[in-house]
Amino acid sequence: MSCQKIRKFSHALLQKSKAASLCKVLKTSVASYGNVASKGPTNQIVKCCENGQSCESNSGIQATGSPAIPTSPSPANHRQVAGKNFKEVSPTFSERAFTTAPKIDSKIYLWSRYNEMKRLVHDLIPPGVCNLLNPSTIYANNEVDLDEVEIYGFDYDYTLALYSNTLDTMIYNTARDFLVKHYKYPEGISKYDYIPNFAARGLHYDIQKGLLMKIDAFHYIQLGTVYRGLNPVPDEEVLELYGGTNHVPLEEVSGFYGKGPVMKQFMDVFSIPEMTLLAAANDYFNSNDIEYDPGHLYKDVSDAIGMVHIKGYMYKWIMQDLEKYILRGDETYAVLHRLASHGKKLFLITNSPFSFVDKGMKYMVGKDWRDLFDIVIVQADKPHFFNSCGKPFRRLDSNGDLQWDKIKSLDKGQVYKQGNLFDFLRLTGWRGSKVLYFGDHLYSDLADLMLRHGWRTGAIVPELEVETRVVNTEQYAQGLTWLQALTGLLERMQMHRDPESKKVLQDWLKEREELRAVTKNLFNPHFGSIFRTCHNPTYFSRRLCRFSDVYMASISCLLNYDLSYTFYPRRTPLQHEAPLWMDQLCTGCMKTPFLEEMAHIR
Repeated sequence: MSCQKIRKFSHALLQKSKAASLCKVLKTSVASYGNVASKGPTNQIVKCCENGQSCESNSGIQATGSPAIPTSPSPANHRQVAGKNFKEVSPTFSERAFTTAPKIDSKIYLWSRYNEMKRLVHDLIPPGVCNLLNPSTIYANNEVDLDEVEIYGFDYDYTLALYSNTLDTMIYNTARDFLVKHYKYPEGISKYDYIPNFAARGLHYDIQKGLLMKIDAFHYIQLGTVYRGLNPVPDEEVLELYGGTNHVPLEEVSGFYGKGPVMKQFMDVFSIPEMTLLAAANDYFNSNDIEYDPGHLYKDVSDAIGMVHIKGYMYKWIMQDLEKYILRGDETYAVLHRLASHGKKLFLITNSPFSFVDKGMKYMVGKDWRDLFDIVIVQADKPHFFNSCGKPFRRLDSNGDLQWDKIKSLDKGQVYKQGNLFDFLRLTGWRGSKVLYFGDHLYSDLADLMLRHGWRTGAIVPELEVETRVVNTEQYAQGLTWLQALTGLLERMQMHRDPESKKVLQDWLKEREELRAVTKNLFNPHFGSIFRTCHNPTYFSRRLCRFSDVYMASISCLLNYDLSYTFYPRRTPLQHEAPLWMDQLCTGCMKTPFLEEMAHIR
């Protein structure tokens, strides 16, 4: 959908809500409830519509598109309409004592507002509005001008190389077998197969309580997303476990690098099998009433997952069947060649060993892949590479063996191991916003570069593709729009305090909770979207916005943009600001309409 269509949609929303639907509900309201007040604004607005006059100048119409109908015939608050201004009229004693205006049935009034708002929402979602988002879009948290970027850096795993879900199953199965065979855990755990869609990135794990959960940007646990093993924990029990609240104190939640004294946050894609194995092992002990220490279980599962990497199992699987595990290698080739052909300097900093990276890059890019890179650094030990100056660089020869010469420069065509960013900056002089580094792990790859060194950072979030498909469905668009409209109704109608009105409001609250559950389940039936709780950003989203200038599903999204393109973040309105500008709809969500003529757009 083009920006022009969105503008038409926005204009139609404003005009239709102001002139047509709202006038209709006002007339219906007057017919249903009687003449509210002979001098009130409702009577004035209906009269102007009947006379064919525009209603746009009346302040009785709210920006949301719902009419500002008086909730009761309160003479003490009478206003007269005079052009665009309201003038207070003090009621006389006789008006207060002897008014004959009929009393409104609040229940009928509330349900009428509900039905009219529902019809308005349905009428104003045009065909095609559910296909707004392009999964290949790059989203900006901060303004970035690619014309200023001279040097592009990359992580390897889940940045240059994307892996199939088959790898998660292999990691889970191998770590599970380690638990049973090497850590002597009960044989019954072996019966738990991998559950592909159970866990989601960014979740927190309470180490001592053995609970997996989603926490929002304000440190509140999202009720309904707390799991003990494979079973949800009732909200009442969660509140009891955390002292009558669902808030986790700052000193207990995960620290700067994702691990606190009580909570561990799982931030990379590799952590999904680990979360699933933790849930399975917890479930076995709980289901069989076996007493155990959750802290010991957490450490053992973490060590078992680590053994998969330390012993090289993951590297061996991928190297033996590159086609099975590596996805979209042709797009990695296209990105790197395009950047190099435009004179950009490229470098690689990864924790993976050279033999593994070399084979994967030859598969994706070709045997001469190192010619594209100015600097290649392997087994860097991030995040320590970025935040300490302890380990010196060492050079590897063509066979991958360590050399003993002192490193006085980082040269093209060579491969280096370990090192640290302080020596990297000293030897290259690559500083500030002319450097843009891409990685998938917000803590290990991006945090220090953003906060300490002033590099530009790009987060790779593969989940964006799946979540974008959900957001583009009609079910999500209609459900979310109605959820927001219903929330607005609850906010405006909550002053009705009589018993019948309270019952109506309770019915609305129940429907709101059901809508939230349906919306959550469209993403993940256990934990929902990785970006939002019911209404707040998640803790993951907060870190994503803090540590990345831009984020995208894969580096192939760069193929959609000219290398002099400037990314502008949407001016998201603050709570006290009105969303008046078209860039709320257009910026950052469209299919890069000005670049459609570029041959390399996929």
